[in-house]
Amino acid sequence: MIGDAWKSADYRAEHFLWSVADRVATVTLNRPERKNPLTFESYAELRDLFRRLPYADDCRAVVLTGAGGNFCSGGDVHDIIAPLTKMSMPELMRFTRMTGDLVKAMRACPQPIVAAVEGVCAGAGAILAMASDIRFASPNTKTAFLFTRVGLAGCDMGACAMLPRIIGQGRASELLYTGRSMGADEGLAWGFFNQVVDQPLGVSLDIARQLASGPTLAHAMTKKMLHEEWNVTVDQAIDMEAQAQAELMLTQDFRRAYEAFAAKRKPVFEGD
Repeated sequence: MIGDAWKSADYRAEHFLWSVADRVATVTLNRPERKNPLTFESYAELRDLFRRLPYADDCRAVVLTGAGGNFCSGGDVHDIIAPLTKMSMPELMRFTRMTGDLVKAMRACPQPIVAAVEGVCAGAGAILAMASDIRFASPNTKTAFLFTRVGLAGCDMGACAMLPRIIGQGRASELLYTGRSMGADEGLAWGFFNQVVDQPLGVSLDIARQLASGPTLAHAMTKKMLHEEWNVTVDQAIDMEAQAQAELMLTQDFRRAYEAFAAKRKPVFEGD
């Protein structure tokens, strides 16, 4: 049952690679010959996986990456774009809502998501990076929200809501109107990427392991508040954070941190 705790290490993915080690899960988009495009099936499986992650007691952080030197080239031209031109409005709405549900699931899962981005990061691939919590890029990364180039609006999968909050309204407007590529250094300067590094996957795994060894409930609450406080006033946010911190002060990890500080040693967090 999805509502019950489950071992994410036992999960067997069909449309991407999945592994769990040191309480860190790694999702690898794995169609390198096509620069890792998404299909109807991979969209749905990713959505369902992220919906289940709140119940994975052996997974405390997620790394999202692509195989073969590229992150993701977006929706597959042959497997997705061509069929979309033949669909009715109800069918199209089922598809667009499904893709949006993937982003909702990524934002709702309690685990921090770290994107390790290389090479092509375009279309829905750029959205997956955007929906992650932390992003590391290689110097050759090119990120493009290229929806207008195929006759669609830039408002795809939450881009018009989320991208301006990450890089600012004017910069987001430029990228979403023009569909042009944003280089790695530009993405770093604009705040889209946290760092540009030669080995983004290695750095992402290191950060994810650090997060996985930290206070799980506190990280989950931080992610929840970062997401929910977009739509409230500052006064409401302060009240929400007061409630959140009071709840976390009841956790054993908070007590462990105090006891470790008093004993002048590093705390070991257990996630309770």
